[in-house]
Amino acid sequence: MRNPFTSIRLFYSETMTELKKATWPTKTELRDSTIVVLLATVLLGSFIALTDFSLMNGVQLLTDWVR
Repeated sequence: MRNPFTSIRLFYSETMTELKKATWPTKTELRDSTIVVLLATVLLGSFIALTDFSLMNGVQLLTDWVR
């Protein structure tokens, strides 16, 4: 039977090796990316809210007109 701790140690070692190869963003890049994500979230949320409100009122108008 194979020792499970050997596999865990190997996984940890390989993970640390790969993380050392990664390039990490600078503070400026991280700040700029965060601003882009927040702005995109606000814009998409506003678009979805406006679309939902418009469709809700359109359906309400049609149902009131049919009655």
